[in-house]
Amino acid sequence: MARISPASADEVERSYEFCRRTTRHHAKSFYFCTQFLPREKRRAIYAVYALCRHVDDEVDEAGVSDEAGARAAVEKWQSDLEKVYRGESATQSPVLIAWGDMLKHYVIARELPLELMRGVLMDTYQKRYESWEELRLYCYRVASVVGLMTSEIFGYERPETLRYAEALGLAMQLTNILRDVGEDLRMGRVYLPQDELRRFGVTTEALRRGTIDQPFRELMRFEIRRARALYAEAEQGIPLLERDARFTVLLAARLYGRILDEIENNDFQVFERRAHLSFGQKLRAVPRLWRAARRLR
Repeated sequence: MARISPASADEVERSYEFCRRTTRHHAKSFYFCTQFLPREKRRAIYAVYALCRHVDDEVDEAGVSDEAGARAAVEKWQSDLEKVYRGESATQSPVLIAWGDMLKHYVIARELPLELMRGVLMDTYQKRYESWEELRLYCYRVASVVGLMTSEIFGYERPETLRYAEALGLAMQLTNILRDVGEDLRMGRVYLPQDELRRFGVTTEALRRGTIDQPFRELMRFEIRRARALYAEAEQGIPLLERDARFTVLLAARLYGRILDEIENNDFQVFERRAHLSFGQKLRAVPRLWRAARRLR
């Protein structure tokens, strides 16, 4: 079995810096929240995010017409990550170097990133979801699993903490779906559950036309209520985290939850406008949430 040549300290630092830049570029709100973590936890979070980001990009860059290419690319990541866990030689991308170093400090079961990759691969063959239960599996794989991995970095003592991390992942991914309805349609994907589209009288054709009428508004209100209920459930787990991570997770949950407010403020215009928070909005939320995090017991 070929062993990996240990990365030098400089290579490790450069790899973490690569992951940091990736996080800053692709996940501005998440990056903002991580700035309040201790350095070691912050770097580890960057490694986790960068792996997720690059695997997801492999699918999106292949596009809807190259399912085989997307699968091959993701399967290469799976193979290389397996080798990192086994200590065998693998393509030493900055992401994998950082991931390998991160594993020296935190125990993240290999099944978790592999489950995330299964979720990413779902985008190569599943463009519709019949029900919330079907969609929930997708959200679990691509988002809740991230919460389970980062929980090992944040630190916790009670196993039920992971149930709340799972709920936060579901809430955040559902928020992404509601924010990106138009963008996903252009990629041939409709994540909104088909049975709920039918229940509210919203057709795929109406979505393609970007129709914002009463049935669509009612559908969106229903989905937003579901997302907010998941955020409320998830926040019950924040006091169970190590104290130095609580503010970051509370801030991330509240800021991401406010995207739902912006969708409502935009009269549910999710076809031509992407709801987001400005840097000023994020900054103004910090003092109040800092005080709230300190009161958590």
